[in-house]
Amino acid sequence: MKELTVGKNDAGQRLDRFVSKSVPLLPDSLLQKYIRLKRIKVNGKAAGRDLRLAAGDILQLYIGDEFFEAPREENSWRKISKPRLSIVYEDENILLVDKKPGVLCHSAGVWDYNTLIANIQAYLAEKGEWRPKEENSFTPALCNRIDRNTGGIVIAAKNAESLRILNEKIRTREIEKSYLCVVCGRPKPPEGRLEDELFKDARKNQVYVKKHPEPGSRTAVTDYRLLESRSGLSLLECRILTGRTHQIRVQMAHAGWPLLGDGKYGRESLNRRYGESGQALYSWRLRFAFPTDAGILNELRGREFSVPKDSIDFVKKYFSD
Repeated sequence: MKELTVGKNDAGQRLDRFVSKSVPLLPDSLLQKYIRLKRIKVNGKAAGRDLRLAAGDILQLYIGDEFFEAPREENSWRKISKPRLSIVYEDENILLVDKKPGVLCHSAGVWDYNTLIANIQAYLAEKGEWRPKEENSFTPALCNRIDRNTGGIVIAAKNAESLRILNEKIRTREIEKSYLCVVCGRPKPPEGRLEDELFKDARKNQVYVKKHPEPGSRTAVTDYRLLESRSGLSLLECRILTGRTHQIRVQMAHAGWPLLGDGKYGRESLNRRYGESGQALYSWRLRFAFPTDAGILNELRGREFSVPKDSIDFVKKYFSD
């Protein structure tokens, strides 16, 4: 028999969901069976699977030891002796990190232990703000992701309440994100809005623009503004009003201004000419708009954070004086 104590970050979860996270190798069918057979108890009493747990509750688990150990990505932070992060902002609830191009947010397929989330978890464990041994199911988590070859600001939640709030604010578009990008050509007009129907082929990880809405397509809306043009290249600031896969890359290419270095949607001849193999795209500014209540994150309402333009490689390379 093993006992688990419900902590603050686990409070409010259903019993079955809490156990499934805490005992990762236990199949769901067996989990539900064990709850029915009263082999999983709360404070010494039988409980239904939909019981909402409270901080301080003690679970008695009459489950074999073989179900308690699982190789999970969360463990990869232990491999990092010296976390490497470029921190834009930090408080007791969240962390804003400037992810550099080439860095994975999470491992893909075969584990890469040097991911952004692993470095964040190692950093917080080193500071003592995250104590894995005291947690049953919560780990610091990313609220948004950025493609490997794109850089920019990523939001990490330090606790479960912040993660819940931020996920909801992202879903309701209460967090505004602006990107800088270099495109081939000079957009006309110099300021405008792109609105397209995008369809994603998940097997190919390729997105296509459709002339009309069709099953599986989703509307993408991007506002853009020309900042500067030099030698056939233009620096744009883009604000995305929707969050679609490869949105800026696809829409710019469809409009006739493909991103420099984009191997999937760009122009290979221009990419070779400039020697670029990664898209010139950076999520450089983030604003917490929050028109509605944000709980413990209310103090962030209206605040804006950005990375310096001159710290972005493609801005320095093509548009510095």
